[in-house]
Amino acid sequence: MKKLLLHTCCAPCLIYPLKKMRENDISVTGFFYNPNVHPISEYNARKQAMEEYNKTDKLEVIYPDYAPDEFFQEVEFNEDAPGRCFLCWGLRIQKTAAFAKKEGFDYFSTTLLVSPYQDQDSLKNIGNGIAEKEGINFYYDDFRAGFRQAHNEAHALGIYCQKYCGCRYSEMERCRQSQKR
Repeated sequence: MKKLLLHTCCAPCLIYPLKKMRENDISVTGFFYNPNVHPISEYNARKQAMEEYNKTDKLEVIYPDYAPDEFFQEVEFNEDAPGRCFLCWGLRIQKTAAFAKKEGFDYFSTTLLVSPYQDQDSLKNIGNGIAEKEGINFYYDDFRAGFRQAHNEAHALGIYCQKYCGCRYSEMERCRQSQKR
């Protein structure tokens, strides 16, 4: 059985990729590294949702320390989308790949691949580039077909579903769009 370290952005986005990977006999361990999430109360809400979901799902999840400075250093002077998004994805996927290699996993991947709001081609290119650099396999699958189903399941289970990607810049953009309406 192949071992995969899965960067996990949140519990709702975990549901479908985890199901599909398990159907393919892949042993999955979660990696909740999200220094982009702001403020800390939002980070804690997402982490708590992961912990609650994993009580029933029995997924092992690794929780590196919350390190928002790593995100801000990465996107400094590149705060506009989509540039900051590419940097943020790269940061989180790179950390996942490095940990996966160090701990002897066969593959790494990310739940970002389930979101219809993310650029699949860029995520795939970032993952493949990091895989080549790190010398570990990137597992790519376009999980977007299961996004709505997973979020409906999360709502039915009472799992916290966030309203923005996590960073303060995306939260401000969401607020500006709401005000325009």
